[in-house]
Amino acid sequence: MFARLLAPPEGSCLLLGPRGTGKSTWVRQQFPEALVLDLLEYATYTELQVHPERLEQIVAARPEGVTVVIDEVQRLPGLLDQVHRLIEQRGTRFVLTGSSARKLRRGGVNLLAGRARTLAMHPLTATELGNHFDLARSVRLGHLPTAHVVDDPERYLAGYVGTYLREEVMAEALTRNIGAFSRFLTAASFSQASVLSTATVARDSGVPRKTVEGHFDLLEDLLLAFRLPVFRRRANRALTTHPKFYFFDAGVFRSIRPIGPLDPVEQIEGAAIETLVAQELRAVNDVLQLGYDLSFWRTRSGQEVDFVLYGERGLVAIEVKRSHRFVERDLAGLRAFADDYPMARRALFYGGDRRYRTADGIDVMPLAEALPMLPSILAFD
Repeated sequence: MFARLLAPPEGSCLLLGPRGTGKSTWVRQQFPEALVLDLLEYATYTELQVHPERLEQIVAARPEGVTVVIDEVQRLPGLLDQVHRLIEQRGTRFVLTGSSARKLRRGGVNLLAGRARTLAMHPLTATELGNHFDLARSVRLGHLPTAHVVDDPERYLAGYVGTYLREEVMAEALTRNIGAFSRFLTAASFSQASVLSTATVARDSGVPRKTVEGHFDLLEDLLLAFRLPVFRRRANRALTTHPKFYFFDAGVFRSIRPIGPLDPVEQIEGAAIETLVAQELRAVNDVLQLGYDLSFWRTRSGQEVDFVLYGERGLVAIEVKRSHRFVERDLAGLRAFADDYPMARRALFYGGDRRYRTADGIDVMPLAEALPMLPSILAFD
């Protein structure tokens, strides 16, 4: 069991996160006396699908003030009408969990705006892992909680995507051609941590470009991936226009990415390291509600900073390198960024074990040290 940084709000909340990130475990820990309605249970799902009004009867049969948990609420988005009414009329506290934003968006989740806070559950962070955090293991296996407790994490991760394909894509008929979608997933893995070209993915997977664009939207709806936009505020240079693409967890990415004798292992590991940093930044930012917008910076001439965080707390630019030594040219992107944004706090995370601070104020930090420190780094503590 790992202690999570996410704190429960006082009122109702909607907790969104991919399957396997620990939503149900967190709910049981935070609300041990709650009434739990799991929509993955066939009997519960069937009863509330046919008679959604019975939710009120179920709540009324419990002591006043009981917290009601509805797991996987995206399976019955129509229940949100009942939830909305019970919050309004009875003051019932609801904790809703979901692993897909697609049906919730279509089902009117905005009805809960102002009445239930939306929270995000991510894979574990290095801070949450504590003494169990091992950089090499994290780069290889990612941070899904189960991958850190099962005897065969590689097998678990190999089945993870298959579970999503079977339960989320096929069962909900989100795409008609599961074979084409599987080819798309493999082709998309070659774009991990890179500027995204849907035309290239379409060509490599043999899937029409328009369909590929829909598949990328689907991955984001299922919370399995995200696209990182270009930082464009007060831009002084010509910048690239395409986003970067990431599967949400380094271990999931490596389970999707095919590896053969001709595949560049260093490139795959570099993408996994950058993915690990990306998922850590997203998790810390969301869980601690730091309010940053996350992006990257890349000029058309090729100067780049892997991650840019912008918000009321300030501007942070982070470059990531897998090498065990850093050289001056590794700092070129950060220095170019500072020419345009001199107020930015800048850091290089690399694979070595020594910490430095350059004359122009760039913090050079070992990845193994920087990732557990992200909460204080981003909060400017």
